[in-house]
Amino acid sequence: MENTNKKLFSKDVLVIENIEGEVDRIIQQLRNDMQHVLKRKGAVVGISGGIDSSVSLALAVKAFGADKVLGVMLPEKDSSNESKDMALKLAEKFGVQTLEEDITGALEGFGCYKRRDEAVSAVFPEYTPDAYKMKITLNQGGISHNLPPLFILTIIDSMGVSKSKIIPVKEYLQIVAASNFKQRCRMSMLYYHAERLHYAVIGTPNKHEVEQGFFVKYGDGGADVMPIAHLYKTQVYQVAHHLGVPEEIIRRTPTTDTYSAEQTQQEFFYQLPFDKMDLLWYAFENNYDIDSVAETMSLTADDIHNIYTNFARKHRTTEYLRSTPIFYKTL
Repeated sequence: MENTNKKLFSKDVLVIENIEGEVDRIIQQLRNDMQHVLKRKGAVVGISGGIDSSVSLALAVKAFGADKVLGVMLPEKDSSNESKDMALKLAEKFGVQTLEEDITGALEGFGCYKRRDEAVSAVFPEYTPDAYKMKITLNQGGISHNLPPLFILTIIDSMGVSKSKIIPVKEYLQIVAASNFKQRCRMSMLYYHAERLHYAVIGTPNKHEVEQGFFVKYGDGGADVMPIAHLYKTQVYQVAHHLGVPEEIIRRTPTTDTYSAEQTQQEFFYQLPFDKMDLLWYAFENNYDIDSVAETMSLTADDIHNIYTNFARKHRTTEYLRSTPIFYKTL
C-alpha cells in the first residue's frame, strides 16, 4: 500500500483528549436513536463481566437511566464463574436490574456440545469432555512474518497436561460452527427480553471486533445499535475509567469465554496485545508512513508491512460478516 500520510506517528494518537465530550456525544446519539429511529423505551445489554459489555451498559445507563436498562447474564456450562461475579459487580455499581438465563439446555438441544466434541475427537481420539478441556488458538508469530493463519487445537487433562495439534480445516470449521450456537442463542434471548419490554438491544463489539471480523454474524454481531463500534480497545478502557466501571473489570484480561479451556482474545484471534495492535491498526487505516510507524513502535519496516498485510487479509476475508442480506427486487 502507498503511504501518503507524512505526519510523524505518535503513541498518543489514540488518547481521547476530550473524554467527557466524546461520552456526551455517544449518549446524545443513543438518546436520539432510541427515541426517533428505534422508537423503543429502554435498553437490554448482555453482560459478561468483560470490558466491552461493561462500557456499553454504563453508556446505556447514562443515556436512559438505570430503571430503563436491563442487564442479562447468559452463562452456559463452559462459562467462567468469574464472568457472573464481574457482571453482578457491574450491575450493582450502576444500579440496574439483572436476569440470568442459563442457555446450556438450549445449546444441548442445538447439539452444540455434541457437534463440537465430535470434531475434537476426530483430531484427538482420546478426548472426552469429562476428562479434558479444549480450546483453539492461532499461531502467534505469523502476523509479523506475513504467514496465513494457522489454527491449533489444544486439549488439557485434569492434571493440566496439554496436547496440541494443527487442526484440519474440516474439524476447525465444525468446531467454530458448533460454538457459534452460543453467541446466536444469547442474541435470541436478548431479543426475547427486548421485545417483551419494548426495549432495544445494545450491541457490545468494539472497533477491532467489527473491522477484523471477531464476532458471530447474527450472534454478538446482531443488535439494534452499537455505541462503541468506533472505539479502539484502548479507547474503550479510557471510557471505562471515565464512567467508573469497577477496577476488577478493567484489570481483567479479555477472554473469549467460549471454549471449556480459558483463552485470551490475543491467542485466539488478534495475535497482538491491544496497546500495540490499536496503534498499528490506526496507522494502517490512516495510511501513515511505514518508516515513521516502525521507528515509533520499535519495529522494522518489514514487520510493519507484514502486519499491515495481515490486517488487510483479516478485513477482506471477514467482509461477509459485515454484509447485510442481499434483497432481490422485481424488475
